[in-house]
This record gives sequence, structure tokens and C-alpha cells, in this order.
Amino acid sequence: MNEHAPKKLFIKTYGCQMNVYDSDRMADALAPHGYEPVQAAEDADLVVLNTCHIREKASEKVFSEIGRLRELRDERRLAGGDLMIGVAGCVAQAEGDEIVRRAPAVNLVFGPQSYHRLPELLARAHNGARVVDTDFPEEDKFEHLPAAKKEVTARRGLTAFLTVQEGCDKFCSFCVVPYTRGAETSRPLEQVLREAENLAEAGVRELTLLGQNVNAWHGLDARGRSVGLGELCYRLSLIPGIARIRYTTSHPLDMTDELIEMHRDLDALMPYLHLPIQSGSDAILKSMNRRHTVAEYMAVIERIKAARPDMAMSGDFIVGFPGETDADFDATMQVVREVGYASAYTFKYSIRPGTPGATMDGQVPEAKKAERLARLNEQINTQMHAFHRSVVGRTLPVLIEKAGRQPGQVGGRSPYLQAVHMQGPTRLIGQIVPVEIIEARNNSLTGKIVTDAEPNPASVIESRATAAHI
Repeated sequence: MNEHAPKKLFIKTYGCQMNVYDSDRMADALAPHGYEPVQAAEDADLVVLNTCHIREKASEKVFSEIGRLRELRDERRLAGGDLMIGVAGCVAQAEGDEIVRRAPAVNLVFGPQSYHRLPELLARAHNGARVVDTDFPEEDKFEHLPAAKKEVTARRGLTAFLTVQEGCDKFCSFCVVPYTRGAETSRPLEQVLREAENLAEAGVRELTLLGQNVNAWHGLDARGRSVGLGELCYRLSLIPGIARIRYTTSHPLDMTDELIEMHRDLDALMPYLHLPIQSGSDAILKSMNRRHTVAEYMAVIERIKAARPDMAMSGDFIVGFPGETDADFDATMQVVREVGYASAYTFKYSIRPGTPGATMDGQVPEAKKAERLARLNEQINTQMHAFHRSVVGRTLPVLIEKAGRQPGQVGGRSPYLQAVHMQGPTRLIGQIVPVEIIEARNNSLTGKIVTDAEPNPASVIESRATAAHI
């Protein structure tokens, strides 16, 4: 590759937040080699599809997009140009050979653990090779990735994802993650802190820590001691500029006393927790290989709420898992109501080849799955709107993130991840200000800034006594 000739990069990101993080790091890896991000495939010299295997028919959607890109490449070649096409992520990892067989237009295929080698892979592709790299390398990819320039991080906004843990050893019977992301690994403490410090120096105020099983994070510190996610959150909160910390996705079995106590003691740790259960039926949980019962899950919720009474919960649910009866689904609905989730991600079960669930008896008809999903979504939406209404009249600390769509308006996020719109000066962007919530809409809140004086960043969270009535 000619590293001095400017080239244009477009990355289409599918699925989870970890893929968003990975796409940013791919762009960072290619920046020293002259690649600049653009907003459309039509403007790019290289298009990367960063894929996700979670959604139904994920691979078919990828092949459809490859077909569109092939047509774009052919048009480009007729005009004397060219277009490189890459497929990354979990579909690439799981179905790399199939992509090579079915899509000869694709120049390179690489998995989630290989993108630190993207400049090298791309150089090989430019030399005429069809490149496939879906191995699980021994080296730590994070040690080989360059940090983004401060101005690049600043353009990405005041909030940032930071992957701290990858892979999973739980082997839920519906899930492809252990096969596409590999065994559970945790990044070292000091490595995570360095990346967080770089983000903070570029103006990031809120971090969301990512992992397939993030609360299982146990990184080694500088002395070789294994520390848990609670201590990591504490260390991150000491970094100047970092005012808010979140993490996702968690497993109930890894919700330790130390982490729960940190929710009680650490103001920077936001009172909004994503803790999936997947089903409210013990029989289905056993079939899913979740390794916990409903009672054990509810006991974890009780411990969390005892430590942080204002905690809002989010979850994941799969309906129509093989063998799910009407009674099993009713048990799920009961858990939803009992926990009072403020939001949730809901899915119809769909077969993932290579997972135990794919060969189970008792596959539920599509019509039944659709009916159950509709009922579940109706309940979740009812609770979400009720939660939005519950904060009307309260004063919440809101991180002001951007100018609003209307003149004189700014927008931000509450501690509960709710979008909040209000009148205010753009000089408050980057600050956390007290906002009285005056209206709840379907997907956002309207507020009024209590004072437009810029607050002390050290006092950014309301008192627990004020919040405890949720």
C-alpha cells in the first residue's frame, strides 16, 4: 500500500456495542496508513462490513449487502477505479469459508480477534491474494492497536465504549459467542486505565465498559494481582474528567458482593444495570444452560436494590426457545412484572448452527413465537413508559452531549440512559447539570435546567436520599 496517498474507508457496523468499539479501533489501525473515514460506501476505497451473528438471518443480510457492494465495485471498475471489500466480525468468524465460496467479490475476511492485523491483511489483498484470517491469535490484539488521535476521539463524542473483556465460557445453548469470540479473556488493569486516560484527555466524560460477560472481568494489575470489575470501576473513577461509568453485558452468576457494594459507594457508577435472565422458567433456563434459577436471579436483584434503591434494571429475553410452553412463557411475564424492568431487549429464538439449541426437540412454531414476542414487548413498553413518567417532577443530573434540533436547545442523557431535551446554551456541552424533568415522551424526556451555571464536576450525582423513591 502507498501509505501517503489518501484513501477513504467506510465501515458498516452491525449489532452490538462491542462491534461499534471494534469498528472504531479498525479505523484507528488504518489511520496511520492513510485511510480517512467517510459516511457512505459510494465514497469509499475500502468497505468493511463488521458483522454480528445475534440477529435472525444475519448471514443472509450480509450476503445481500455484499451483492450490492459487488455491483458498486463493478461500476467503479468501468470508470477506471476499484473498491476493496472486507467482511469482519462474528459472521466472518463463523462462516468465513462460506463467504469465500459464495462471495468471490470479497477481498478479505477476518474475525474479531484479527483486526489488529488489518493493515497487513489489506496489503496482502492489494497484492492480489484473497485473505482469510479467522484464527484466534496468541498475541494480545490490544497491545498492537494504535491509540486514536485526540481530535478523532473528540469527534466521536463525550461518551465512549471501552472493551475490557471478550469471549465467554458459559456456553449458553442458544449462543454462538464462545465459538466466534473465543474463550473468556480479560484485559490487564493498567492497559484499560491507559486507554481510559487517553479517552478522558480527549474530552470523554462517560465510559461504558464492554464485554460479552463483562462482570466476569478479572484483570491483572501491575503487581500481578487479579482484581475484579468493582475495583476497575473505582480506579476509572479517579481519572480526571471521567464522571460516569456504565458496563454491559453482565451475567447473574458474576454479580459479586464487591461489585454490588461499589454500586452503593461509587457515585460515578450509574444506577442503570443490564442484567439478562433470558427466561422466567427454571425448566427453560436449565435447557438454555444458564446455570441459575429464577429464585437465584431474583436474589441477586434484591441484593442490588438493597445496595442501590434507585437502580433501574434492563434485561434480555428470548421467547420461543425449544420446549417453551405457555406456562413457561407466563413465568417469563411474571418475572418481567416483578422486577419492573425499565427497558429490555427481546428476541424470538432463532437457530444458530453449531449451538446445542439448534438440534433440540420441541422447536416452537414461528406464529407462536411472534405472538409471545408481541405480548412481551407490550408489557416492556408499558413499564418503560411508566418509568419515564416516574421521573417527572424530579431533578436529575444530565450530561449535556450536543446541540438540539431546535434553536436554543441542547440534549443529553440522564443517569438512567434516558434522552433528555431542554433549552440551554451550547457552552454547557460536556457539563453535567441539574435538570428538572417536566414531561415524559415515548422515547425521551423534556426538562428545564435548574441553573445554567456550570457545576462542579465533582458533584454531579444527586443524593441517594433524593433518588431512593424509585
